[in-house]
Amino acid sequence: MPANKTTTSPDTQVNPWAALSALCVGFLLIMMDTTIVSVAIPGMLTDLHADLNQITWVNSVYLLTYAVPLLVAGRLGDRLGRKPVFLAGMAVFTAASLWCGMSDSVGMLITARAVQGVGAALMAPQSMAFITVLFPQSRRGAALGVWGAVAGVATVLGPLVGGLLVDTAGWEWIFLINVPIGVIGLCMTVWLVPGGQPRHSRSFDLLGTALSGLGLFALVFGLQNGQHYDWGTVFGPATVTHVIVAGLVLLLAFVGWQYRNKREPLMPLALFGRRNFSAAALAAASIGFALTGLYLPLILFLQSVLGLTPQETGFLLVPMAVAGGVAGPLAGALSDRVSGKWIVLTGFVLFAAGIGMLALVAEPGASPWLVGVALFVSGTGSGSAFAPMANVAMGGLPPTLLGAGSGTYNSIRQVGSVIGSAATSVLLQAQLSASLRSSTADAAAGLPPGPRQEFTDGMNRTGELSEGVGAAPPALAGDLADLARRTFDRALADAAGATLALLVAVLAVGAAACLVMAPRAPKTPGTSARTTRDEDVATAGERRPLDAR
Repeated sequence: MPANKTTTSPDTQVNPWAALSALCVGFLLIMMDTTIVSVAIPGMLTDLHADLNQITWVNSVYLLTYAVPLLVAGRLGDRLGRKPVFLAGMAVFTAASLWCGMSDSVGMLITARAVQGVGAALMAPQSMAFITVLFPQSRRGAALGVWGAVAGVATVLGPLVGGLLVDTAGWEWIFLINVPIGVIGLCMTVWLVPGGQPRHSRSFDLLGTALSGLGLFALVFGLQNGQHYDWGTVFGPATVTHVIVAGLVLLLAFVGWQYRNKREPLMPLALFGRRNFSAAALAAASIGFALTGLYLPLILFLQSVLGLTPQETGFLLVPMAVAGGVAGPLAGALSDRVSGKWIVLTGFVLFAAGIGMLALVAEPGASPWLVGVALFVSGTGSGSAFAPMANVAMGGLPPTLLGAGSGTYNSIRQVGSVIGSAATSVLLQAQLSASLRSSTADAAAGLPPGPRQEFTDGMNRTGELSEGVGAAPPALAGDLADLARRTFDRALADAAGATLALLVAVLAVGAAACLVMAPRAPKTPGTSARTTRDEDVATAGERRPLDAR
């Protein structure tokens, strides 16, 4: 069999790299849309006559409907076939993107984004599971390296492409750009990706689906939107705390049911009996937390404190995208030759170092060049960790657990992303409020009594604004306006630095999880080639029934 071909039937050969290119188109769209909305918020506020809470829901609802169905989507791929489920997800995502771009009210846009998130959830687990089927163990790391690089680059491309489109064509085009890309991806998938697992008549875990779906929905809803309700009442007597606790109780009940269900559980707990899968899942949650949590403090610092435009902000993120795009495939290919444990650990250390550098340079008047260097280090680290981490998680899983393993892994990573988005927003708001009080008191101390009171009142009104992260310096005149601007910039820079420090701590947890991973067992001389051939034969044997129609 040629080195770059996969046999799926006696008469058909599939180029796995061509198939991977089609899968990556869908994954690019999914990940890019997790961050692309951030730079379009000012334009949406004006054009849709919406408030900040409503516009925040545009991103929150996507993260919500993306995270909740992931477990079910992974199992659907096992049951109905990965290719048809992936195609259905891409079709839904593309159509919903067109709907988003044509929306003329914030309510319609939120609804369309919810549908878009469902399409993303159908695609994500299939792309990762397909890679483990298309590529033998000896070449899987390189393929997952490309897949991981796409994820890392796409999250950075979101603000970059979004800034360019918002400045030149309008916010609608951050969604409309998905339509031609999605159509191309659909055509590529139809022609290049082999058929998935055949349908079977085994039972589907309906109770597990209900418990996991409701539990994840309640938990993610509470974490992602708690700040919008001031961590108080959501409806009737139900508070945000009640919603989160209910979510945790439902998820505990889900785990208990998975333990009792011996037929076909939605999330086989045997997955967590595998040391590498458990460690990689925890690491994935921490890197999801850091990647999603990075953009709010970073973009606010760049635009509000350093005064960069959305387009300039996007260009400053290019070093991170380039570094991640180069490091991902290299790290993935290297994980086929040496233990992925140490590559993932190195990536976490570099990612934490880059964010730590950002926290240190987060000062008014900071050099954009220093920010660019820190982002380059961050991109190198995240790109180096993402791909081998997936290889460690999925390596050695039997074919019957591929869909469940991929769905579980992606669900844990995405829940980590949602928690990161919520936690950084809450911390940034709290730190900004505290920093404003401290900075205002220091700045007012040198003013005469009259101007001091005017200045203090204006800064206090700024700190009391709903959604304090989006606040701006008060409208004061003359020298007081300049002082207010400097005071606000100082407070926001301090808040951004403290929030970035939280991400470093979370990445340290991920690095600790890497240390738990089992290193690859060394191969004795004279058996390496044979072992690789045996792995390839075994994996090819697993692929044939999975790819049969």
